[in-house]
Amino acid sequence: MSKSVGVDVRGTANARPELPASNGVIRDPWLTTSSRHKNSALVVIDYQPSQVAAVRSMDHQLLLKNVVSTVKTAKAFGVPVVHSTINVASGRQKPTVPELAAVLEGNLPIDRTSINSWEDAGFVAAVRSTGDGKLIFCALWTEVCMAFPALDALAKVSRCTLSSIAIGGTSVEAHRAGLERVTLAGGQPIGWVALACELQRDWARLETVRKLIQIVLTERLLQE
Repeated sequence: MSKSVGVDVRGTANARPELPASNGVIRDPWLTTSSRHKNSALVVIDYQPSQVAAVRSMDHQLLLKNVVSTVKTAKAFGVPVVHSTINVASGRQKPTVPELAAVLEGNLPIDRTSINSWEDAGFVAAVRSTGDGKLIFCALWTEVCMAFPALDALAKVSRCTLSSIAIGGTSVEAHRAGLERVTLAGGQPIGWVALACELQRDWARLETVRKLIQIVLTERLLQE
């Protein structure tokens, strides 16, 4: 199983308006756990060769497929993306794996030395620059680079979502413990396909239907 976390960390003062569904019903994005393209941001942390190689909770290829599909989905809906790496500038680690770096083109990585990305001022500033909304974390490993910043973010707000998309731990037990730790703090899990459907919400929103079908069905579900 692969997972990531999404948390609301930025307040509601400048919340962007929600679009109505085809039936005219408008759901307040701050009174629902559902992700919305106008109240969400995706954070992608430390998908580097050594981190991927150390994952033991799921198949590495499936892990990478899931995070690539997640990033493609976010971009299809205009969800802001914050991309971060660790210790690349120091030469101790290699950059983001090529298949993910290709879809993150245009999202330059914020390189850190801190294990907890929430302790890096540049990372936090980038997150806050995306506006008001919920964060969706994709990070390796589950028990460290997902859990640490997610818990810090959760400590600052009362509403959050946990999105189970494309993360992995150094063991099945560590992965599970990391997820439980964040879930107990208020995170809520969801699969990457469900996230795509939450962002789409209504087939009457034709501007994103073709991209959604391409990413979810044509490239993945109908091929696997």
